[in-house]
Amino acid sequence: MTRRAFVTWAGVTLFFLTLTAAMAWPMVRHMDSQAPQHQDVYFNMWRLRWFAHASTTSPAHVFDANIFYPEKDTLAYSDAMLVEGLVAAPFAALNPVAVQNVMILLPMALSGVALFALCRYLTGSPGAGLVAGVAFTLAPFRFEHIMHMELQWTIWMPLAFLALHRLCDTGRWRHGLSVGLCLALQMLSCIYYGIFLGTLLVAGAAMMFFVDRRAALKPAVTRLAAGLAIALVIAAVYARPFQRVHAIVGDRPIEEVHTYSAQPSNYTNVLEGNWLYGNPGRPGLGERRLFPGAIVTLAAIVGLLLRRPSARVIVYLLLLVLAFDLSLGYSGISYPIVSRLVPPYRGLRALARLGVFVLLFLSILAAYGYAFVVETVRPALRIGLCTVLIGGMLVEYATTLQMAEFVTASPPIYRVLAHSPRGVVAEVPMAEGGQTSDARAAYLSTFHWYPLVNGYSGNFPGSYLARIERMQEFPGERAFRQLRHDGVRYLIVHEKSYTASRIDTIRAALAEAGAADLGEFDAGEDKARLYRLR
Repeated sequence: MTRRAFVTWAGVTLFFLTLTAAMAWPMVRHMDSQAPQHQDVYFNMWRLRWFAHASTTSPAHVFDANIFYPEKDTLAYSDAMLVEGLVAAPFAALNPVAVQNVMILLPMALSGVALFALCRYLTGSPGAGLVAGVAFTLAPFRFEHIMHMELQWTIWMPLAFLALHRLCDTGRWRHGLSVGLCLALQMLSCIYYGIFLGTLLVAGAAMMFFVDRRAALKPAVTRLAAGLAIALVIAAVYARPFQRVHAIVGDRPIEEVHTYSAQPSNYTNVLEGNWLYGNPGRPGLGERRLFPGAIVTLAAIVGLLLRRPSARVIVYLLLLVLAFDLSLGYSGISYPIVSRLVPPYRGLRALARLGVFVLLFLSILAAYGYAFVVETVRPALRIGLCTVLIGGMLVEYATTLQMAEFVTASPPIYRVLAHSPRGVVAEVPMAEGGQTSDARAAYLSTFHWYPLVNGYSGNFPGSYLARIERMQEFPGERAFRQLRHDGVRYLIVHEKSYTASRIDTIRAALAEAGAADLGEFDAGEDKARLYRLR
């Protein structure tokens, strides 16, 4: 890389890092103590810390995580985030909240850099790359999922299409293999996006090979096939624990897929905290607030209508339509067909997450629109227009983040536990459906790493759901039978969650059962009592 190129890429990276930090300022300002207010933050921190712990103690059993004891493959009940785990592992001993925040904000910024690279290659315009990159980095979709770490790791999507274009233009081996590498990295970063990217890459390659190719067809196909074969092998190895889990939990119910699929109107919805468009009167849309922004949409329309679209533009328009239709789930045309042909789709529930590909392709079309408008304009006016568009998008995308304090060091009760003889741990009360309290219990288990019967994930084993139902009767006999069945040695009782009369009943029942009361301790967000069961 020449010095000039290095300065360019360093400047672009700094640009996106600065904008991301500014738009998510509460996360930066309170980097070491606060994070978005959601139980998935606990889940993020648990997964990162588990991967670092397992990779140094028992790498062969990295998927046999300590939650949902005594189940196996418990890391595979949701996205394992292997790439994120590898990146964060060297920093596992640092503040877990700070690491979590960096691991969300950094890939957002780098995704903008990656799309800048793609759009500059396609249009030759750095300004087009900046405009498209800002949309892809900071659109409302990002803040809708600000707590979902794996959904921010979109770096590999633009790079995969960049490698595909270079393959079409040159036919070189390295570009074909790069397509497969980017697809594999996306799968290891986020399974949802890996499956979606594989589908859209194949569709895009099929179109580009026939309408937008300079290299000879046979070498290009051969090299792409080699790259995809490598990605497929990596994905097949990675999928083994997930296949075992799927055999237990089965396909996603049709009703659940309907609930988390998009409707066309969802592409006009934004998060309530959006400064410009937010509507507090419309909660409950969950992951189905998919508005990409008016400016990027208008720029894409300009690129489509004010000049005859090139073959590449048409390909991206068709890919946008395909991603949009897939996001509709059973309400669309393509999902019922794809889900029959591609079995991994049947394990996915939130098809609305394809909205990030709608945003990606729309941003690319917007880059073409911007490049068309400025191609005959003087450089000073280009800079002015680029600045105005980016400033307008920042106004559109500004969102108030709801933040919360998170425990960053081991509370006293978990320090006592960590210095006690190893044993199975249970925390009560247990949350119905694995909500915040069990997500917090999973995270706090990282300070002792003992087996935990509680847990939190995207799926739940049947044994855990049955345990939840029985433990609602604690300290009833069914609850005690469950604790004995699980071999629980340590019981943490969060007494503030019970009434005074219930606490008296619990203490009496535990005393009658011969449990040793080890005392009351600070548990981070409350005080809890620790018992050792016989």
